[in-house]
Amino acid sequence: MPLVLAATPLGDSRDASPRLVTALAEADVIAAEDTRRLRSLAAALDVTPAGRVVSFYEDVETARLPKLLEALHAGETVLLVTDAGMPSVSDPGYRLVAACVAEDLPVTCLPGPSAVTTALALSGLPSDRFCFEGFAPRKPGEKARWFATLAGEQRTVVFFESPHRLAATLADAAEALGERRAAVCRELTKTYEEVRRGTLAELAAWATEGVRGEITVVLEGARPAEVSVENLVEEVSSRVAAGERLKAVAAEVAEGAGVSKKELYDAVLTARRNAVTEG
Repeated sequence: MPLVLAATPLGDSRDASPRLVTALAEADVIAAEDTRRLRSLAAALDVTPAGRVVSFYEDVETARLPKLLEALHAGETVLLVTDAGMPSVSDPGYRLVAACVAEDLPVTCLPGPSAVTTALALSGLPSDRFCFEGFAPRKPGEKARWFATLAGEQRTVVFFESPHRLAATLADAAEALGERRAAVCRELTKTYEEVRRGTLAELAAWATEGVRGEITVVLEGARPAEVSVENLVEEVSSRVAAGERLKAVAAEVAEGAGVSKKELYDAVLTARRNAVTEG
């Protein structure tokens, strides 16, 4: 039987899927990040776990692997749940999945709530391309280097932060990245859900008043550097001089730079005529 990764509600138990309810009732083993929160969730869903429940949080994750793998080899179904959202996404689970893959044990997933995609959808920022960075680094030096890597990142960035470090992180981001837009999503799906949108500086000022709850930050990606047709003429000309066909090169370079193919082609011809005239 498989290892089953099950997404759990971020806050509102009504977001639990019927498949999660069934899995809680039928799994032979339930590995839970917090067994107390698991039992609270089960009570809210009016389901009684039939299998044995074991704790599976970060500090014991490695030590628990052999027994869970043993159960899977014996044909038992192991259900993995974390406190909220999808296991292994900044939560325990990755090591167990990797071990199952290494031993050719089946792994399946019960999809459901995720703070990452929920915050991204609510942010109002581009969502066609994004990256998830886990928790922001704590140490100043590591955080500075992290922001340096994000300076050129054009995808929307999603990351987690603790409420007591949020103001400082947003202020550091504003200093390192400038007036980028961002959204701070707090207590998603819970009674006091809040989404604040603005520039990094505006959000940093707001956060100094104090923020509580589970925090997900969504950060606008870097704007692509503007590319002028004139800057591409030399590249096209040098490739043509090396033997490539002008139309093909102009089309390829224009597509890659996001400029008009015709405009680039005409600019190269103009540059050629000017060079002949000046010569």
